[in-house]
Amino acid sequence: MTTDASAPELPRDAALEQLGIEVIRGLAIDGPRAAQSGHPGTAMALAPLAHVLFTRIMHHDPSDPSWPDRDRFVLSNGHASILLYTMLYLTGYGLELDDLKAFRQFGSRTPGHPEVHHTSAGVEVTTGPLGQGFANGVGMGVAERWLRTHFSPEVCDHHTYVIAGDGCLEEGISHEAASLAGHLQLGRLVYVYDDNHITIDGPTELSYNDDVAGRFEAYGWNVDSVGEVANDTAALEDALVRARAEEDRPSLIILRSHIGYPSPDLTDSAKAHGDPFSDDEARATKEILGLPPGETFWVPDAVLDFYRRCIPRGQTLRAEWEARMAAWDGDRSAWDAAQRGHGLPGWESTLPTFRPADGPIATRQAIKACLDATGASIPGLIPGSADLTGNTGMAMEGALAQSVTEPGGSLIHYGIREHGMGGIMNGIAGHGGMLPVGGTFFVFSDYMRGAVRVASLSQAHVVYSWTHDSIGLGQDGPTHQPVEQLAAVRAMPGLRVIRPADANETAQAWRLAVDHDGPTALILSRQKLPVLDETLELAAEGLPRGGYVLRDPASDPPAVVLIGTGSEVQLCLAAADLLAADQIHARVVSFPSWELFSDQESSYVDLVLPPGVPRLSVEAASSFGWDRYADAFVSIDHFGASAPGERVMEEFGFTAAHVAERARGLLTP
Repeated sequence: MTTDASAPELPRDAALEQLGIEVIRGLAIDGPRAAQSGHPGTAMALAPLAHVLFTRIMHHDPSDPSWPDRDRFVLSNGHASILLYTMLYLTGYGLELDDLKAFRQFGSRTPGHPEVHHTSAGVEVTTGPLGQGFANGVGMGVAERWLRTHFSPEVCDHHTYVIAGDGCLEEGISHEAASLAGHLQLGRLVYVYDDNHITIDGPTELSYNDDVAGRFEAYGWNVDSVGEVANDTAALEDALVRARAEEDRPSLIILRSHIGYPSPDLTDSAKAHGDPFSDDEARATKEILGLPPGETFWVPDAVLDFYRRCIPRGQTLRAEWEARMAAWDGDRSAWDAAQRGHGLPGWESTLPTFRPADGPIATRQAIKACLDATGASIPGLIPGSADLTGNTGMAMEGALAQSVTEPGGSLIHYGIREHGMGGIMNGIAGHGGMLPVGGTFFVFSDYMRGAVRVASLSQAHVVYSWTHDSIGLGQDGPTHQPVEQLAAVRAMPGLRVIRPADANETAQAWRLAVDHDGPTALILSRQKLPVLDETLELAAEGLPRGGYVLRDPASDPPAVVLIGTGSEVQLCLAAADLLAADQIHARVVSFPSWELFSDQESSYVDLVLPPGVPRLSVEAASSFGWDRYADAFVSIDHFGASAPGERVMEEFGFTAAHVAERARGLLTP
């Protein structure tokens, strides 16, 4: 049997370890039974694998779960969360037996699927939507290789381990992520495919007969079909050690398991997948396991003591890393900034500023100018796109493309894989040490929505450059013109959405995105926009508030308030000039972010949007939701058309004259 000579070993005790595995299975039964909800079968089948990973393979320190050079573990089939929670309890990550008893209950630290930042420690990323964790693992592999290349193996030298099931491999995101991982030849990625042949509906043969080995070999992965060894800890360890040795390609271990093992009635059944065991089923299974059949949550002291030995083992590994770190003569300030996911102290001073003479400039071009200007002062910055690098402003000056020959490349070509890009970005952010920025056309944010939702739930520090943001993109037509997308992303909790009016607002939006510790969506124009006179002085203070007065009439209060976002702010300014010619005094408010504005105190809200004054919103998108801020809307609640952008905007009412006309209508009794 192959062992890891670089890591201190836990004392081997075959009988005690086997008892520990059966205890894991018992807890996998008891947690869902207490909740009357959950997925016991996969956790039972994979108990030996989890035991080997946590006690023999992974370099981890339960006493310091944020140690940067730890191995990462991702449970992509997150419905088996009771397995992860059990291992975190046994090995000393801070969960207690009472947390397992509170599985899936309101306010507990053990929710139905793993949630990063919710459980105290040990959950690296949020998983559950199948396939997301698969892509996250690829992102972690990218981050580890990039950091190792940039800072040296002395301070970054670890592996990523992922368990994925049939459902993960069926989801399209796994195809996208696996293809890119193979193309990039990412070593140090060890995936175990839990091939249990069961889904909720029944046997996988109902809908799935892929040649998984052939598929992954075609991607360029190292594939090891180990067969029926799910209960053979020595064989599992050997397979994991072989896979870990692969430096130049990702590895997939195909493990044939039996869901619900060793239940006499439920092994290999769909019922074992998602239904808690009955009292009789639990008793019969525990008798086979050699556990007290009438007891629940039974963990003998000897078993707990064995698993808690992972703590001193991990502390030894971490101490060795700390010694290497202390002796390292690299750039510590860059390392620290990268680990935080932010810029070096004072990085904001490198932000570009724009004057009206610099325009017109599309905000997608402005974000590129921001990346070019600030990239050197944000050490972990890694932009990329789904085959739209130049179109979305992601072609950062001087950045080499990430590849097997340039593992330190700071630009990722994700290919036409929007969903995979989103999941990989979450993995990069979850790993730490890098700030991923991903670009695509705004309409294709729909393709990556599942990953964006997970980013929002988990507050992953990612930035989206979603460009070609309205019907103003023109001749590509309604298939590519966003209409409902802006309302949809604004509806997502935890996602900060910013639609800047010009280049200066874009620079301030970039500042906020870098300093924010959650996801930010930048909604950017294809078409060129003027650099507004007012934003050079006002945007730095105004944009962080989400909405601010860009221009005010001489009268106080104004007769009408024009609220614009993005490319339509210029229309509001022009419409205000037309109204002024008729002695109608209009205030113009730039309103780039609903989320930021909703965080302001009521006195500021009333200052910007004075009560009792009619308000007209102007935005080339769906009117959905605008009734909270405006009395009437210049919007588009239907699909667009293929024509030059200016013509499309004109045909659908996005002109200064039409905005002025609608404003006058608000003032007519």
